[in-house]
Amino acid sequence: MIAGPSGVGKGTLVRRLAQRLPRLRISVSATTRPPRPGERDGVDYRFVSEEEFSRLIEAGELLEWAEVFGHRYGTPARPVHEALAAGQDVVLEIDVQGAHQIRSRQPDAVLILIEPPSMEELERRLRERGTEDDARLAERLATAERELAERAAFDHVVVNDDLERAADRLVAIIEGSPSTP
Repeated sequence: MIAGPSGVGKGTLVRRLAQRLPRLRISVSATTRPPRPGERDGVDYRFVSEEEFSRLIEAGELLEWAEVFGHRYGTPARPVHEALAAGQDVVLEIDVQGAHQIRSRQPDAVLILIEPPSMEELERRLRERGTEDDARLAERLATAERELAERAAFDHVVVNDDLERAADRLVAIIEGSPSTP
């Protein structure tokens, strides 16, 4: 599992992993948030209504879920279980709350925390997105500080200061890990 604060580059790194390790199965999270420009349903996320998300929870169809900044995110269970049953390695791109849920249910899961090189760089990346007002940005940064303080709960920590170097580190970790989410 690849987890980390908003804006740290999880999505970019997961896309890089998919290019480098085509055998990997990338889990597509469900979310109630609206798509950002360029995001595609079923590729970047599975965009669902609040009602559909509630149905997924009630039906037990999510491995984990969390509310993050007013939107819900979760990992559909079926595709992950099917891939693991087929002997594939699966990568989940999730938030820190979700990582804790997965760890409690799947103790042998490999948890990787992605960190920014600095809080200033994380703020720059979030501002560059252009999707947050100052109050929302401050909330995201405060949450990031709390999440990064939990680094000891992760098996590996990768600093995303250089995309290729961070991707190299992730490949090395995954190549040495068993087939678990």
